[in-house]
Amino acid sequence: MFHPAIAIRTIFALAMLGSAGVDADPSQRFSELNGQTQRVRAGCGFKDSQNLTSLASGADQWANGGNVEDRSSNYSGAQARAARSLSPGGDVTTASACGEEGKKEFVALVADAWYRWPDELADINPDDYSTADQFLYELTRPLATDGSGRDPGFSYLTTRAADEARGSTGGYVGFGFSFRFDEFNRFLFSDVFQGSPAAGAGFARGDQVLAIDTGKGYETIQQLAARNATFEEMFGASKACVERGFRVLKNNVVTESTLVKLPIDTPPLAVEPKLIERPGNYPVGYLNLRSFILTANDALEEAVVLFKEAGVTDLVIDLRYNGGGLLSVADVMLDLLGGLAATGEDSWRITHNEARRSEDFGAVFAAVANSMQPLRIAFITSNGTASASELVINSLAPHIEVVLIGEDTLGKAVGQYAFDQNRVSLEWASCDTRLRLVTFDIVNGEGQGEYFNGLYDTVPKRFTLCPAADDISRSFGDPAEASLSEALHWLNNGSCSNSGSLSTQRDIRGNREQQWDVVNVPDAPFDLSPWIQ
Repeated sequence: MFHPAIAIRTIFALAMLGSAGVDADPSQRFSELNGQTQRVRAGCGFKDSQNLTSLASGADQWANGGNVEDRSSNYSGAQARAARSLSPGGDVTTASACGEEGKKEFVALVADAWYRWPDELADINPDDYSTADQFLYELTRPLATDGSGRDPGFSYLTTRAADEARGSTGGYVGFGFSFRFDEFNRFLFSDVFQGSPAAGAGFARGDQVLAIDTGKGYETIQQLAARNATFEEMFGASKACVERGFRVLKNNVVTESTLVKLPIDTPPLAVEPKLIERPGNYPVGYLNLRSFILTANDALEEAVVLFKEAGVTDLVIDLRYNGGGLLSVADVMLDLLGGLAATGEDSWRITHNEARRSEDFGAVFAAVANSMQPLRIAFITSNGTASASELVINSLAPHIEVVLIGEDTLGKAVGQYAFDQNRVSLEWASCDTRLRLVTFDIVNGEGQGEYFNGLYDTVPKRFTLCPAADDISRSFGDPAEASLSEALHWLNNGSCSNSGSLSTQRDIRGNREQQWDVVNVPDAPFDLSPWIQ
């Protein structure tokens, strides 16, 4: 049925999008239209919400041509008890309650009661620091600089809304890509999230960024490196409507596109689960999991069903960029993959500080409806593989033959509770600060943990590592991609190909001799990674 109002709004949308002019270069015109599309979707510069909705709909057609609850009742109970156990001391004024002074008091209060190693925290005065972030950084500095790798920045402040969005859907504000520098110091997209601004511009894994326009004209990557540009200079603040221009080399063609930051829900899988055929044998199942977020639960079950129906016994699970996530989602994965092989056996256990040992708890493997029984699993890992990813590998290792492919993992053998300032005291009822504080360390069912410098680096050695490059020139799931090729070699031959060298296992960011601070910034787990934009 014809609706005049809809027709008028659609014509208006197309008129807005077509303002670049019919004589413009087609690729340049698409770039401009894509930028306008993203501005519309972000609500940048539009006050009429009805027009905004219709414009977003029309633009998409043109361009494309809560509270997070852990499934573990023990974990939820510990979280609740942690919040109830705290109360601020002294008088807290309404004016300062949610400001830096209130946040510093909150950090000190929680850290003293719940930090995993409270006796090793710095003996400092919060009044000596202007912000709570600075105070927390200095408070935990001894654990970051003692060489143990226990807390090199894993404790941090955020807001409840941001934290819950990240845990449930992987939500954040950005362009929707991750990137790496290769051995030639080329800036390459290593992953592009489906449905993101970067994907809408046609960008894909392996495309090379030649230059970035930060608002003053394009600067080449070499020029940005020469002036030691920071992450924020290159990509802007984590706020909707922030724009950057990208000059990109794709399939030997150079294009320029303007990207606008939008709220993004991270798709849990980088590609659809895949069956890789083998002559005379059952296929290998390939799964690339980006993050342990709630939306991954259904995706994991569907993948396992696919693998079971195909008779899969050998798996390649790609966690190379997976910085962790929710313990409950890791538990789902453990039951799907290990529930039959280790029914009723301990899978993992967490340990608190001496004063909180009554809060220690663990989990057991349970066979669920869709559990499968793999014989061997090759995990593709990197320095960006952390936290829940490491927990899954460490927990399955005593029961299923596993191997690490690529590089050693980050080494996050600890976990954080989420402490909300507004749940501690009535004086702080209107505050939105959330503290993610390291409160426990994690071991598997056999008591093996302390992989603070990576799973391969444990003493004594418990894991085999087959070195392999992250071949960004090839798509995820391509059997010719270097890491997947090495994984298939191990599954087919029972050994590493010896084509790599352990001496390069940590070199994932490019040539470390390049004097650009950005290149040398380490990865970080989950929502802390600056390499995800």
